[in-house]
Amino acid sequence: MNTILFDDSRWESLLPLTFTKPVSYLRTGILTFKERWEKSLKHKVSCLSKDYLAEKFPVCAEDVNLLINSGVFPESGLIKEIKQLKINEVLVSDNVILAAVLEKRDILKLSRSNLDGLSIKNTSPVLQIRNTWDLFKINGDAIKFDYKLLTRARKSEKISKTNRLVNAKNIFIEKGAKVEFAVINAEAGPVYIGKEAEIMEGSLIRGPFALCEHAVVKMGAKIYGPTTIGPHSKVGGEINNSVISAYSNKAHDGFLGNSVLGEWCNLGADTNNSNLKNNYAEVKLWSYESERFEKTGLQFCGLIMGDHSKCGINTMFNTGTVVGICSNLFGDGFMRNFIPSFSWGGASGFTVFTLPKVFEVASIVMARREINLDEADKKIIAQVFDATKKYRQF
Repeated sequence: MNTILFDDSRWESLLPLTFTKPVSYLRTGILTFKERWEKSLKHKVSCLSKDYLAEKFPVCAEDVNLLINSGVFPESGLIKEIKQLKINEVLVSDNVILAAVLEKRDILKLSRSNLDGLSIKNTSPVLQIRNTWDLFKINGDAIKFDYKLLTRARKSEKISKTNRLVNAKNIFIEKGAKVEFAVINAEAGPVYIGKEAEIMEGSLIRGPFALCEHAVVKMGAKIYGPTTIGPHSKVGGEINNSVISAYSNKAHDGFLGNSVLGEWCNLGADTNNSNLKNNYAEVKLWSYESERFEKTGLQFCGLIMGDHSKCGINTMFNTGTVVGICSNLFGDGFMRNFIPSFSWGGASGFTVFTLPKVFEVASIVMARREINLDEADKKIIAQVFDATKKYRQF
């Protein structure tokens, strides 16, 4: 059956990470949610999200469609229940719509939580994300889930004898990966090294850990799990329980903990973030839904940074900082805890990072990876620029 991953109200609670993409394109564990469902169902899926994202992420609808919530994991029990759904039946858990089988004319009902005329079936709680911090909070479970999904009935490539391994049976190396003179401890969780990825000499890594394809861990890095390094990203220094999305870099010394970086981000040398308040109090984060700081229930929570944002050398981020998309940050002193999208500056003050300059920088950065900033990307960024104008009262 034609399958569509649909975004519900969690799209807003996952901002700024979802400003430029559907929920299903977010990464936690080893895979994005879209990749995870496609591997589990063994067929391609499309996405139903905000209208302004539709050109770049088009939905493919047929006469009858299976719709699945973008933010849930394809656990075996859930898949079994989903496959038993009949037309006009909806699977619900804790008032969250998990899946439904609907005709083409009815597919918008789920995103609007309109269940009139549909038959509701209840099920037990499932593994899912609801907020930005869930991406690092559940990352250990997500890495373990994806590790089994990707390595089942497969044999790891051989790893060089120059490395020191703990619980080697829990380490999987894909073809073309390079690992030399590193210490890898997989006792607390699996370690996955993707295709053509590299761990340079002197690195110290504790699982659960995922290094996705073409990503690089630079010399002498210290990484504590659960941590994910997305495709084509480069990291160094000290990292703890963080998710770094594709094409983003934290390539130098400095600390990043309990954090999520979007795509095309860059942290300058010796950038540090705090992940624990001096008084050990619960961390609050900026919420785009309520437009105020909200409790997270977490004692450890660091930096949430949207796509295409960057910071200069020696940048200091406070505990629980949210940075929007397309911001360029620099200067001494601690950054404020909420930095709107398209901000240029730092502790001494901000100006607007204008769209022509944003496009210029993004084009240069992406061209280095032989990727073009196309018109669909520009339209999305321009839409977010207009939508976030109210936050930029500089």
